[in-house]
Amino acid sequence: RTTDCLVFDLSVSSLLLGANPESTITAALSETLSGEMRKAGVAVGVGRYDEARLLYVSPLFGEGGSPTDERRTIHLGVDLFAPAGSSVRAPLKGRVHILANNASPQDYGPLIVLRHEAAAGETFFTLFGHLSDDTLSGVRVGQEVEAGEVIGRVGSPPSNGGWTPHVHFQIILDLLEFGRDFPGVCRGSEREFWKALCPDPNLILGIPAEKLGRPKRTPAELGASREAHLGRNLRLSYREPLNIVSGFGCYLHDQTGRAFLDMYNNVPLVGHSHPRVVGAAAAQLSVLNTNTRYLHENIIQYAERLGALLPDSLSVVFLVNSGSEANELALRMARAHTRREGVIVLENAYHGHTQTLIDVSPYKFNGPGGGGPKDFVSVAAMPDDYRGPFRRADPEAGVKYARDVARLLEERERAGRPPGAFLAETLPSVGGQIVPPPGYLSEAYAHVHAHGGVCIADEVQVGLGRLGAHFWGFEMQGVTPDIVVLGKPIGNGFPLGAVITTPDIASSFANGMEFFSTFGGNPVAAAAGLAVLDVLRDEGLPGRALEMGERLAAGLRDLMHRHVLIGDVRGAGLFLGVELVRDRATLEPAPREAGYVVNRLRDLGVLTGTDGPHENVLKLRPPLALTASDADLFLALLDQVLGEDGAVFNPRP
Repeated sequence: RTTDCLVFDLSVSSLLLGANPESTITAALSETLSGEMRKAGVAVGVGRYDEARLLYVSPLFGEGGSPTDERRTIHLGVDLFAPAGSSVRAPLKGRVHILANNASPQDYGPLIVLRHEAAAGETFFTLFGHLSDDTLSGVRVGQEVEAGEVIGRVGSPPSNGGWTPHVHFQIILDLLEFGRDFPGVCRGSEREFWKALCPDPNLILGIPAEKLGRPKRTPAELGASREAHLGRNLRLSYREPLNIVSGFGCYLHDQTGRAFLDMYNNVPLVGHSHPRVVGAAAAQLSVLNTNTRYLHENIIQYAERLGALLPDSLSVVFLVNSGSEANELALRMARAHTRREGVIVLENAYHGHTQTLIDVSPYKFNGPGGGGPKDFVSVAAMPDDYRGPFRRADPEAGVKYARDVARLLEERERAGRPPGAFLAETLPSVGGQIVPPPGYLSEAYAHVHAHGGVCIADEVQVGLGRLGAHFWGFEMQGVTPDIVVLGKPIGNGFPLGAVITTPDIASSFANGMEFFSTFGGNPVAAAAGLAVLDVLRDEGLPGRALEMGERLAAGLRDLMHRHVLIGDVRGAGLFLGVELVRDRATLEPAPREAGYVVNRLRDLGVLTGTDGPHENVLKLRPPLALTASDADLFLALLDQVLGEDGAVFNPRP
């Protein structure tokens, strides 16, 4: 009876299966589904109609060689999971029209197609796939069968196409010319056509609607609800927004199962849904997650291991929930230590979303909706040796840019308001993926220290191995900051941030006012952070960042020789920037062309973004799990897009 069944979510966003492809291997999937059926006390499980799935990995479901090509993912039938050998009965009277064995992996295996006569004299068909081998000898083509008559049995892998034992049941209004090869899965872009040809089998099965669950909303419906219920200044990426529902490694998937190579999202440092991070967080969450007023091994161990990765002078760790909270805390520490409010920051810098951090982020206070700098903020020149006044050919460029920090310090000193802190990303990201010229930070830090200030290194974007040859950005400049700030990547997406400082500054901060962050470094966050450190070490990801970064940079420089739109390629490891210009002599920015490139790459299945004061720099910050084939795919598609008319500057009249 269809009421005595368990309906499974096998979709791309399935919480039952998760994002790890290993969960869809036949043996693992069989164990999962049979276990759920045993717990529910049912003999039949149901896989839904019109469901986007990632189960179909055979070449049968995608002719292209690229993982970002659209594949056949939309299920056109209903799956009925039951033990191998279970009887399969015809739901309606009909005649055996096709009897075949499609034996390729992930094909139908043994199948039967019945032909039925509708009341109005029209014909339609029902298809039964993944049957047992003996089904082929149990009936014959042309044989009439009655409703309820046994026509075959549920097959077992590998004879049924290599699937978990089940029957694929599908209604077909017209076989067209497909015959035994009529598709049971279609592309998302062809969904409405195939659904019109293959109506919902539940018209016959009668599974209660409440068991099937609420249909998933379309991107348009989600967009409308988002606009109605969320703040309107929460921006979406891309001209055509994406409905991303799962991710694994370096790939994200939308609601149709389309894969997108993620070259942009630096949050999942070791890869989306990394099994070790997921497992560590889930295991700890099943035991305890509470505030940080209690002793706990995870928290202490994480602080010990994180501190061991930094210079000896940086030995006191504070754990928080985000990079914004970490930068806010770092400023509080600097002000407590120096007893000065003033801060020097870099042009176009962004450090977080709290009010204090908006006040010290020129990207925000000088941008739309901003009110300009507060009187305690000084803005130093961005050490941009491609576009700024001092270029790479000048061996003293770093020293010269640092003089602007000295100038601001002296001006504030003369005014009787010396700054207490110099807050800068070691490699500015929002500022345009900038790599400061050699000597910049050492000179700037020296000037700040000479005036009694504290140097804060914002390592949220680049720390923890992303740069390949250097574990930290400040190491590239041969300096040791007074305070280091870490954020989103250190938890691989789980909320976690950290501030690491010297005992002297920590002592100044311990002025009697308690510091407390309810969930900062909670046991689950610490478990996730520890797993990230384990994966970085065990999988050698900083070394991979170096290797893949060099591969990408070499490929980008090659593209630069062939596409005049590329004005500069810069970065380190898997922190790269590609600046697009309309003229390499004048360096006229190309923001319109950059927007075209980003949106066209999105269409082709690659996610990037733009930044910089002119929004003309492509930001490349993929997970450190990036492979050589991923890098080569990105380069090939970027090459294609740069050759299109939309990426060529055509002055408007």
